[in-house]
Amino acid sequence: MDTASREETPQPGRTGRKPWGFRIVVALVILGGAAWGVRYYRYAQTYESTDDAFIEGTVVQIAPQVAGQVLQVAIEDNQRVKQGDLLVEIDPKPYLIRLDAQRAAAQVAESRRATAERKVELTRATTAARLEEAESALNAAKAVAEEARSGVVAAEAEAQRAQKDAERYTQLVGGNAVSQQQHDLASTTARAATARLLEARKQVAAADAQVGQAEGGLAAAKTGPQEVALAESQREQSAAEVAQAEAAVRAAALDLEHTKILAPLDGHVTKKSVHVGEIVQIGQALTAVVSPAVWVVANFKETQLRRMRTGQEVRIRVDAFPQHVFRGHIDSMQAGSGARFSLLPPENATGNYVKVIQRVPVKILFDEPLPADRAMAPGMSVVPEVRIK
Repeated sequence: MDTASREETPQPGRTGRKPWGFRIVVALVILGGAAWGVRYYRYAQTYESTDDAFIEGTVVQIAPQVAGQVLQVAIEDNQRVKQGDLLVEIDPKPYLIRLDAQRAAAQVAESRRATAERKVELTRATTAARLEEAESALNAAKAVAEEARSGVVAAEAEAQRAQKDAERYTQLVGGNAVSQQQHDLASTTARAATARLLEARKQVAAADAQVGQAEGGLAAAKTGPQEVALAESQREQSAAEVAQAEAAVRAAALDLEHTKILAPLDGHVTKKSVHVGEIVQIGQALTAVVSPAVWVVANFKETQLRRMRTGQEVRIRVDAFPQHVFRGHIDSMQAGSGARFSLLPPENATGNYVKVIQRVPVKILFDEPLPADRAMAPGMSVVPEVRIK
């Protein structure tokens, strides 16, 4: 009985309610959580952000375009260079010799071209003169042949007359109408006329032969256009050889120029791996030049792109400079996800498929000049916040 009465008797200083201080702390926690939730909600409605973002820039790999021994290295790692500054020089002596040889070959080719040009002019002149001479010779031969034929006609008439006279004198000499001397003279005259006829016929044959020879010469002279065409073809071939030799000279001069490797743009030298005396090959990586112009590539989830547009304002926080907020804007969005352009794109048409949210690279440009004391290099991590509303 005493025990029960003690249990029911309230102890001094103890009540069934929580202290006011605890209630205030809980209320503040709830209010703080609500305020943070409202702020986060408003932030989520206004901004899209990602930590999968990096500084990007132009990195030019420097490699020789000619092979040879390195004569001079004019740079050091992380050195700032300007466009046109000498980076590396390769021994130019072999390329100077090659250039001299190509120039000599070009001079020989030019001499051949000049000779071919003169040959064309000479062939044109000689073929024209030869054709004119052949035509004149043919006309002369034809005139001689015609004259010889006229002589044959005259000789035939004379021979016929003399032969008839001789026959008449032969009949008359038997009747003592004419003397034997007259008969003998008529016979001699007939024989002489026959001989002259034979000689005239030989002259006709010789004249015809001359005409045939002249016609052959004319036919040979008429081949002059083909000879001119052949000479012109040789001239064109020699001109092509000149062009080829000149191209070889330009190539040799270009190789000589490439023995001096110059900076292609303003920037900083990185990853220098070349030394004096080293034998380098075409395409061998010697160093790289990084341009000071940089931008941001942020890989946003595809679900974050619904309200993102080109030109939207971006706040950029660089991990290396957490106290500074840079201003920028969206320049463009890649036409495809990063996985689609990877070395081994996913093949979703085979095997089991598990849907994975893809990321799309978004290019962001800085709106303000970057401070000189905050050097940004490709690969630095950033956190961009895109204002979408």
